[in-house]
Amino acid sequence: AMMIWALILVVTVKYISFVMRADNRGEGGVLSLMALALRSFDGKSKSHFFFMIIGMLGACMLLGESVITPAISVLSAVEGIEIAAPALHQFIIPISLAILLALFLIQKYGTATVGKLFGPITLIWFFSLAILGAINIGQAPEIIAAFNPMYAIRFVIDHPTTAYIVMGAVVLVVTGVEALYLDMGHFGKSPIRYAWLFIVLPSLLINYLGQGALLLSNPEAIKNPFYLMVPDWALWPMVGLATAATVIASQAVISGAYSLVSQAILLGFMPRMNILHTSDSEQGQIYIPIVNWTLLFMVVVTIIEFRESVNLAAAYGISVTSTMLITTILLAVVMFREWKMNIFLVSAITAAFFIVDLAFWTATLIKIKDGGWYPLALGLLCF
Repeated sequence: AMMIWALILVVTVKYISFVMRADNRGEGGVLSLMALALRSFDGKSKSHFFFMIIGMLGACMLLGESVITPAISVLSAVEGIEIAAPALHQFIIPISLAILLALFLIQKYGTATVGKLFGPITLIWFFSLAILGAINIGQAPEIIAAFNPMYAIRFVIDHPTTAYIVMGAVVLVVTGVEALYLDMGHFGKSPIRYAWLFIVLPSLLINYLGQGALLLSNPEAIKNPFYLMVPDWALWPMVGLATAATVIASQAVISGAYSLVSQAILLGFMPRMNILHTSDSEQGQIYIPIVNWTLLFMVVVTIIEFRESVNLAAAYGISVTSTMLITTILLAVVMFREWKMNIFLVSAITAAFFIVDLAFWTATLIKIKDGGWYPLALGLLCF
């Protein structure tokens, strides 16, 4: 129930319905939102300085997370070969590094070119998620009750300490949300909204319910519920498909990093760099060589240092939840001062978003000593 409502409240309501309305000439991301918020303040005012600082901080946190995401995504998918063939454990890191090297090498060809290859794979991936989930829901249909938010609310009330720890894991289902907003310049607002509402969200909900149903019928599947949903004959194809899907997820983060750096350059926060436009029709589709190779270097270092996705999971999420909080603050300014919304309505919306964001942010703080310091250090170094 917590995972389902995190997807609905954070991604669908907050970002798809509200945040993505705040675009700066088609560009999304925390820096675009910051630029919109700063329009209504005098350039020398304390308010202007404050919102500029938190916007820059949010952008730097995202850059730190953009190192973690490709590493954990590809590692977690490739680790599926351990279930199919445990003897191949020693090849997980070399395979992961080879896949990521190939991904960064094709960046210069642009999002549109890469998208022609990735689009069909993405559709197959989400349809596969839905099919696997639906099959397992049939084994324990009572899992459908998880749509009732009272289960999540009662869990928080009855077991507050456990719920607090669990939220640090639940946040992993929404950590891509800032990249979704940031990639608006690459893919456009409407395609992202339609893809989320009609393909991605239904597939994720069905798959998560399927994993829950599997655990109800077989609690021992907790060691890897996703791959244990897969029939033996389909295990190898699913490992390959999952790897391809995580490469695509990494692509979204890399594209977002280009957009973020480009916006920072335009705002005067970073020195000029060589920016290559890879599309004649979409201004936001760009490639920045120095960002590409710096990210590749940092991702390789991260994989070699952490070695397993479970180790990276502790480091994952804290930077994104920090940016989610900053996004809520900047969105409140834009709603009130730019969109001229009623102050009471703005306060109610902001309070609802802020409570959820704050809960996730504080839950990820307990990860600092277990690896959460790493993306924070990267973000602060960038800042």
